[in-house]
Amino acid sequence: MKFISFLLFAVELCLIFMITILFDLNTKIQNEKIIEIPQGSAKNAIITLSKKYPDFNIFDPFFLSKMGKLKYGLLQITDQNITKIDFFYELVTAKPAMKSITLIPGETTLIFFRELAQKENLSEIVLNEEFNATAPFYEGFLVPETYKVALNADEKEIINSLVSVSKKFHENLSRELLGDFNQTKWHEILIKASVIQKEAANNAEMPLISSVIDNRLAKNMKLQMDGTLNYGEFSHTKITPERILNDKSRFNTYIIDGLPKNAVCVVSKNAITAAIKPEKTEFLYFMRNKKTGLHDFSKNYGEHLKNVSKQR
Repeated sequence: MKFISFLLFAVELCLIFMITILFDLNTKIQNEKIIEIPQGSAKNAIITLSKKYPDFNIFDPFFLSKMGKLKYGLLQITDQNITKIDFFYELVTAKPAMKSITLIPGETTLIFFRELAQKENLSEIVLNEEFNATAPFYEGFLVPETYKVALNADEKEIINSLVSVSKKFHENLSRELLGDFNQTKWHEILIKASVIQKEAANNAEMPLISSVIDNRLAKNMKLQMDGTLNYGEFSHTKITPERILNDKSRFNTYIIDGLPKNAVCVVSKNAITAAIKPEKTEFLYFMRNKKTGLHDFSKNYGEHLKNVSKQR
């Protein structure tokens, strides 16, 4: 009789314990949307979480470990008011917390890294060192788009992500447009595309600008395009007659023959396509129309002078 009483008592205790555990696992947790989990065991994770959330107990590491493989790092939690059991599930299924990094067409790599370093509290020097160590060339390689990187990514991780995406983009686009990928030939195309990117008022003008470049090169004329002087740190600098006269760099197409030896900015897919597939024209000159913001194109210097006089 005593044994039966003891057995019933033990069963009652087990039921109470199970109900308590189930109740505890279904209590709501007011967690943050982004949390940091250290690498290690479920016990270490619970210890770390307990510093911010007082709702954990000695049994939680066991239940957490049974949910699956624990993620670590900065994690994005889908809901800030969930049950403890759902919270544990999030810790084994959550995706890393991400941030966006946007690079616009026509920007220079130097300015992009400088602004990225300032915004994200990173080292501009390290960004450039990591990039030079992994990218095949400096300017024109990065693809202008919005990149997703881990919220706590350091300089090396960011550069690896940017380079990986850009490398894949270039190889795929080259095969799409040319049928294969040759890095030297592709670099030459990007140089031309970068000049188009800096000069064109919109995407529609790009094949026309491309034709002007080809037509001037065919006649051994200097390109004389202001946009090539918006290289590097001069990305947003207004080009003046003094600048044209005094800039002795390899980017000054008023003094050098042909295209620059390197790209002057990052380029869009439209600019690359235009570089490969220019319009068939006889245009040799163009100038911006103040009224439309677009360019007026002309076949000879006489026509060009007439367009110039209209804008005065």
